[in-house]
Amino acid sequence: MNPKPVQRTTAPPVPQRSRKRKKKRRAWRLLRNLTILTAISGALFGGWFFLTASGTELRYMMADTLITTQHRHWAKYLIGQEGLDRQVAKYTEQFAKMSETTSTISVQVPTPREEAKKPDEPPVKIEAIEGPKFKGHLLIVRDPKKIRLAVPDKVGKGEKVSSMVKRTGAIAGVNAGGFVDPEWKGNGFQPTGIVISGGNIFYNDGSMTTPTSIVGIDKEGRMVAGRYTPKQMLEMGVQEAVTFTPKFINDGKGLIKSPADGWGIAPRTCMAQTADGTILFAIVDGRQPHSIGATLYDIQQIFLEKGAIIAANLDGGSSTVLVHNNEIVNKPASPYGERYLPTAFLVFDDPAHAPIRNIWEGLDISKIDPSKW
Repeated sequence: MNPKPVQRTTAPPVPQRSRKRKKKRRAWRLLRNLTILTAISGALFGGWFFLTASGTELRYMMADTLITTQHRHWAKYLIGQEGLDRQVAKYTEQFAKMSETTSTISVQVPTPREEAKKPDEPPVKIEAIEGPKFKGHLLIVRDPKKIRLAVPDKVGKGEKVSSMVKRTGAIAGVNAGGFVDPEWKGNGFQPTGIVISGGNIFYNDGSMTTPTSIVGIDKEGRMVAGRYTPKQMLEMGVQEAVTFTPKFINDGKGLIKSPADGWGIAPRTCMAQTADGTILFAIVDGRQPHSIGATLYDIQQIFLEKGAIIAANLDGGSSTVLVHNNEIVNKPASPYGERYLPTAFLVFDDPAHAPIRNIWEGLDISKIDPSKW
């Protein structure tokens, strides 16, 4: 007896509206789960960031980095306004103490006769430097007396370092001192503090007895860094100088004791000198994928490895630039390229005849509007 054939029935198709509802519910569940996961992760990160020692160290490092930029006020969102004020006061006091240290180790600058015995040695050399978070260059100047402090050639406007190098016929150049920039437009014409070039005061926003922190070179070719009055500078025979801070190596010893005191991570330009008179400029890129930036502690360690006995900080950030043979060697942090600046340390074959004139002579500096070009 044949069994009855099994009747197969096809399930009715799921309405399209029902499928859409299921997809929507899955999407909402996924979104809900992601939101919960994000909230939990955020809470855990916030707890670590604000309540643990390692998180606090990172917060203050980030705040210090912001303090070195034009967006200093943003640091308050990391450490509060009181924390920001406290951190700025701390660095101000720390830098002042560093500037007051005096050098006792003498520098033996080569005489012209000794230099003449080295005809095959180039006046400058450039070496690559790098660390875990940064890449940069070291400009090595054998004879410190080949360096002059250059300034712009037009009233009312700063000048790019590459332009200064080309215009004056220099071999190489780096940015030097800071400038007044109230609206962060980078006019670069009005320096801060003092500018000395060729042994003459080109610019001084204080009196002859107002102390200011300087970085420069005296008539014997010895690097000078510290806090002095313009009167003292002239008595000391300071030849080339700008105002900046801090001095961070003295007598071959680092004054910055740990990375946490290195004033954040940023593009850097710093200057040092070894016992044989050689000047070292460290130029470090920053705020870019290939190089986040360096702390002053990072630069200090590089200089100490090279035998520096004195070192000091120069203007950095978007101003940091190295020019050699009329080409920009590094990658400036500014998306617009080089900044217009008031000062640069340039290296010359014949510095005595460098075409550098006092662009501020005869100007009433109280009437300069640094926000206008």
